[in-house]
Amino acid sequence: MLIRKTYAKGAKRLLYISMKVATFFIVGLLVHIVFFISIFDIYFTSPLVHGMTPQHVPLPPPAKRLVLFVADGLRADTFYKPDVNDTIRAPFLRAIMEEKGTWGISHTHVPTESRPGHVALIAGFYEDVSAVAKGWKENPVEFDSVFNESRHTWCWGSPDILPMFAKGASGDHVYTHTYPAESEDFASEDASKLDSWVFDEVKAFFNSAKGNENLLSKLHEEKNVFFLHLLGIDTNGHAHRPMSKEYLENIVLVDTGVSEIVSLVEDFFGNDGQTAFIFTSDHGMTDWGSHGAGHASETLTPLVAWGAGIQTAQRATTHLYQDQHQKEWNLGTLRRVDVNQADIAPLMSSLIGVPIPLNSVGVLPLNFLNNSQHFKAESMFANSIQILEQFKVKMTQKKETTLSFFFTPYPVLTEEKQEEFLQHAKSLIHRGLYDEAILLCVEMITQALEGLSYYHTYDRFFLGCSVVLGFVGWTSYVVLVILKTHASLRKPPGNRQLMSNEGLGRVFLCMGLAILAFLLVQASPWTYYIYCLLPVPVWHAVFKEIGTLLDLIKSAPSLPLCKCFGYFVLVTFGIELLVVSFFYRAMLSLGLLLLSLWPLLSGLHIKATTRSLTWALSCLCLAVFPLMPVVGRESNIHLVTCAAALTLFNTISYLVSSRRLSPLPRKDRQLFICQMVHVGLCAYVLTSTHASLQQKQGLPLFNQLVSWTTLVVSFFVPLLSSTRLFQRLMSILLSLVSTYLLLSTGYEALFPPMLSWLMFVWINMEQEAMSAGTLSKTELFRIDFSENIDITKIRQLKLDDIRRSYFFVFFIITAFFGTGNIASINSFDPASVYCFLTVFNPFVMGGLMMWKVLIPFVIVMCTFETIQVSTQLSSRSLFLIVLVISDLMALHFFFLVKDYGSWLDIGTSISHYVIVMSMTIFLMILSIMTHVLTSRRVFVGKKMKVHFK
Repeated sequence: MLIRKTYAKGAKRLLYISMKVATFFIVGLLVHIVFFISIFDIYFTSPLVHGMTPQHVPLPPPAKRLVLFVADGLRADTFYKPDVNDTIRAPFLRAIMEEKGTWGISHTHVPTESRPGHVALIAGFYEDVSAVAKGWKENPVEFDSVFNESRHTWCWGSPDILPMFAKGASGDHVYTHTYPAESEDFASEDASKLDSWVFDEVKAFFNSAKGNENLLSKLHEEKNVFFLHLLGIDTNGHAHRPMSKEYLENIVLVDTGVSEIVSLVEDFFGNDGQTAFIFTSDHGMTDWGSHGAGHASETLTPLVAWGAGIQTAQRATTHLYQDQHQKEWNLGTLRRVDVNQADIAPLMSSLIGVPIPLNSVGVLPLNFLNNSQHFKAESMFANSIQILEQFKVKMTQKKETTLSFFFTPYPVLTEEKQEEFLQHAKSLIHRGLYDEAILLCVEMITQALEGLSYYHTYDRFFLGCSVVLGFVGWTSYVVLVILKTHASLRKPPGNRQLMSNEGLGRVFLCMGLAILAFLLVQASPWTYYIYCLLPVPVWHAVFKEIGTLLDLIKSAPSLPLCKCFGYFVLVTFGIELLVVSFFYRAMLSLGLLLLSLWPLLSGLHIKATTRSLTWALSCLCLAVFPLMPVVGRESNIHLVTCAAALTLFNTISYLVSSRRLSPLPRKDRQLFICQMVHVGLCAYVLTSTHASLQQKQGLPLFNQLVSWTTLVVSFFVPLLSSTRLFQRLMSILLSLVSTYLLLSTGYEALFPPMLSWLMFVWINMEQEAMSAGTLSKTELFRIDFSENIDITKIRQLKLDDIRRSYFFVFFIITAFFGTGNIASINSFDPASVYCFLTVFNPFVMGGLMMWKVLIPFVIVMCTFETIQVSTQLSSRSLFLIVLVISDLMALHFFFLVKDYGSWLDIGTSISHYVIVMSMTIFLMILSIMTHVLTSRRVFVGKKMKVHFK
């Protein structure tokens, strides 16, 4: 009877603890989501403002119409540089550069993707990174563009690019002609057909216009734009790499097509000399066929302009640029004019006489213009007023939402200085001092752009402090929860409360109301309320648990302070090692080398020599991966086949060894055999798919069906296996590896088998490290994930559990960066998803790549779940320590975020914080998934009973 009552009380306590854990989990998840979103409000807010007045140039423009060619994914070096035989790949455009036009390099900004690249080209501003994830076809915010300011714009090309400019236009004067989305197939025989379609459609359009009076009259109006988006080069680059025959031949096709369209347009308009032509690219491409980051091959794009209003070819007297590009490209005798990508929008506006797009931050490149100094001065004045208008609107907005005694105006550009500039510039132009007026306008543009940045980041410090305060408070609270509920502190008698809970609540309530009133008066955005008010309840919870901290201080004499300090130093060093590994992947190899010494330093090698050697060997094998090149640069399907063979070998070895310790039931054995056959099938599907694509025969339907089926069933098949520890882990591994093989293109396929080997050894080593020794070596095979926890056997946290938690965080970071730095967008290789689809679909492809990244996470998470069970810890004890370590890393990266330097440095610093925060959120969600994967079982058919020996 007494035993029943004890267990009843224990069950109630367990239920109470479970409810508290669930509440804590939900609150923690919400807090981390807020911290994650905060970085977008602080660094990724939209730069757009509205309410400006369009600025017109009071002089006639040099051109009536503009033809814009954008060769998507074309690199500057591949376009300009002759091949090994000194043959020019684009002879028509080369002749233009040498005789009729001006050329240079257009410098793009990160992220080097199609959407932001085209927005910079046509609208003149650099879109915030978050907009890329909001859709290619829709506009998260309305923006002005050259197309919008034109009288009529006709566009031909991709359905992923053209619609966003049609939607952004006021009225219905932007006409789009697109091919079906299914045409953007990486497995097509020749993606250059996309460009051929565009050229053919343009020719048909002009031919049909001759018999259409209404269309003919529109075409002969002024301020018209013709936009040809040529996607074939980008598609061939993804599918075959930029140095491939397909990519290079596509450049030749585009050059020929441009030549034909130029002749067609000139003939159509009677060679009136009123047409301007611009040829450029939205972004480049890496040698391994991807883009998105800031490598020179991605950010350097060609720019060639000719026709009405464009300066003809000039001989170079001096070289303004220190690089060796002109010499490598045999262009040393021609003058080169480099621009920022956003500068092309003002250039196009100036040529056809339309206002510069209202949100443009581009500066008119005068060296491209062949016009009078008067026209150049008036154009630069309009450019400076257009940017100054944005500055005024931004300043007014910030002034209206800030208390007057808190508002600090931009000191360099006060209202008096603005008025002085306007009067001085007008006076200089009126007196004919055009060169001086141009210099003054350039100076004003520089100051206005700096002022725009000043007001755009005005609240950054305030928001940053709020987030840091919340971060520190949350981390402190988690530490106190660990000390209170999971550590065996000696609790001295006496009053542990500094203030009553009621009084403490009143103090923090007053603080919250004061912050709320401050934000209401300033009419702050609703997200500001979350960031500023969140620290209040968090710190209230911290001060409510202050008694736990007092207990720790009073218990200090009885604690092993030297050992505690040693752990603190080691963990601090370990966290810094992980932070550095985000910048240098090789640091993970160093970390694995140090981890291989753990049995030697802890003395485990004495009583577990074989396992210690296996641990060291598996650590050293895994240490090879961070030293390898980033995944996606070179495909090697043979290595994927080897990974499948290694997985099958490991599984067979396990089945043979398990016969002695814990024989498998017949149905479990059959399930393992089916899963092994499935691994072999996936290896075959991958090999045959890539062979079919190389022969340009497309993606076989059977292979596609097998791939999608594998992805779906991989979540459910492990639930059919026994919940015994190693049997369930092996089933999970086989299911995950099957999907991973289909998403692999090279050596990364070997990573999950090697990682899982180390994880299996880690589980065994942790058993050896248990000082109590309550479980023998063979009892690991008898642990069942589905068994109810015996609350009487759950132990308190010890110092060694900090080491276990750090190991877990280290292995999670290794799982993320082991096969490539995903922080760099250009490590994405579309070839990884060819077994599933070849038609361009950014969100499906992104989802598949995300699951590929998460598969090693799940392997480590399942191992961590196993260690918590096998070491007799409650399901969330170790996870709380992991949360503290992850939050300390995230806080570290928050301070490393910067908004100065190169765009690559800025993007990298922000992405590191986003990765750590995403990782923490994913870990919290994946912990539920792995708990289900390990402890739940589904019985198919007749319900059966399984007896274990």
